[in-house]
Amino acid sequence: MMIRAKAPLRITFAGGGTDVPPFPEREGGCVLNATINSFAWGSLRPREDGEIHIRSVDLDISLSYKNGNQLVLDGQLDLVKAALLKMGAHNSHGFDVFLHSDAPPGSGLGSSSALIVALVGLVKEFKNLPLTDYEIADLAYLIERKELGIQGGLQDQYASTFGGFNFTEFHRDRVIVNPLRVRQDIVNELEHNFLLCFTGTTHQSDQIIADQTDRYVANDARTVEGLCQQKELAVEMKNLLLRGELDNFGELLHVAWESKKKFSPRITNPAIDEMYERARSRGTLGGKVIGAGGGGYMLLYCEFEKRHEVAAELKRMGAVPTEFAFESHGMQQWRVNEARSRF
Repeated sequence: MMIRAKAPLRITFAGGGTDVPPFPEREGGCVLNATINSFAWGSLRPREDGEIHIRSVDLDISLSYKNGNQLVLDGQLDLVKAALLKMGAHNSHGFDVFLHSDAPPGSGLGSSSALIVALVGLVKEFKNLPLTDYEIADLAYLIERKELGIQGGLQDQYASTFGGFNFTEFHRDRVIVNPLRVRQDIVNELEHNFLLCFTGTTHQSDQIIADQTDRYVANDARTVEGLCQQKELAVEMKNLLLRGELDNFGELLHVAWESKKKFSPRITNPAIDEMYERARSRGTLGGKVIGAGGGGYMLLYCEFEKRHEVAAELKRMGAVPTEFAFESHGMQQWRVNEARSRF
């Protein structure tokens, strides 16, 4: 018997940064995002000899332990080990874990958080734990942000767990996920007009977020202004999305990018700025770097008949534009019968 799981990656339209503590505790945050058809994948195969084997395709690392007591946080796949330890999976007859993601760490698509959500789903099924979606997302956040101290916000874990288009509110003592019923014709238009473009480099999001947080705590006027604008834009863009006013939605994506750059000077760089301006000159109404900034993927909303021109221009600059589709499901886990040998 094999347990599988997949958790979708996400793109953020507005509000990113307002989910990063201590902003939500002090002022309340909100984020407008959606999941896409790229995933973090995992499988778990029970064993009977007490051994634990972990393999990460993305990092090209394979680890083996004689028993769960040997699991220690030593810098080698600590995300995986922290999840196994937190959920008590190490106290078992052993298992093999296999993990990989459709996007690399540092892509800005929340791939690390999605991987934790998928792993929580695997262990949930393995141990028959009665966890709700809110409990899964909260546990994934606790493992990544609290247990391991990795800088970041709350949106990634909730987006990957719930899936679909969501307007999510972050308060001092609770998170509220508001699923959005976006019409299919609007989804079709978005899928055609949007481009995801890999800028050619990944980023160290924790360093950018740490700088942003320090500036907010120090009451830096520009950072505070940018974060407050993000809240307003998330609400306004949600309403435009539901009404199908997509050109206005695309133009506000540009405003959201200008607002995001106020968080920290590390959000962008000359290469990203040039790429974005060239895209704008070819028919992009608005766009932004996904995630913390500094690299990874850029999201661009193009005029319907000019998306191909934008893609061609980005390719000439060495970037990698790609199409995508939206994913309506959140994390899923299932069981399969497999007779193949263990890895």
